[in-house]
Amino acid sequence: MEALDALLNRVSLARLQEPAPDAAQREVLFRAALRAPDHGYLRPWRFLSIEGAAREKLGELFVSAVLAKDPQAPEAATTKARNMPMRAPLMVVVIAKLQAGHKVPEVEQLLSAGCAAHSILLAAHAQGLGAIWRTGDMAYDLTVAAGLGLAENERVVGFLYLGSVEGERRAAPELVPADFVQTWG
Repeated sequence: MEALDALLNRVSLARLQEPAPDAAQREVLFRAALRAPDHGYLRPWRFLSIEGAAREKLGELFVSAVLAKDPQAPEAATTKARNMPMRAPLMVVVIAKLQAGHKVPEVEQLLSAGCAAHSILLAAHAQGLGAIWRTGDMAYDLTVAAGLGLAENERVVGFLYLGSVEGERRAAPELVPADFVQTWG
């Protein structure tokens, strides 16, 4: 696939199914992530790959986070949390590793990790895979961060859900650049 085709036509796809990306496809996903802009060569990211029974374990971690906030949470809330990781055969947790006090501001490090996540999405699209980037409460929850083994200086950038496209791949919406670009000065 041509680079411009991937850039112009990638869309988020929430309906994902088996099979998960194979080993060769994953190698491409992570190689693409490692090419993200990285001022200072800090490599301010890391990734957790979650699949199979580990998705169920993550679902239980999400339930723990819901119950830590509200011990009386309705069953619908815990069921939803438990099922979140089951939306795709593979989840990749993108984690920003922030170095405080470095000449590269933490916000730039966080943006670099975000670019790495976006590169994974583009590489997935280029390989014919489906993917969606999700955050939500679980991405910012301290119980989840601890359960995933994040250090004090680490932040979840997002949960990338990856798999085979279920049904038709939808077309990217047509946006007009002039609606978003102005001339300054």
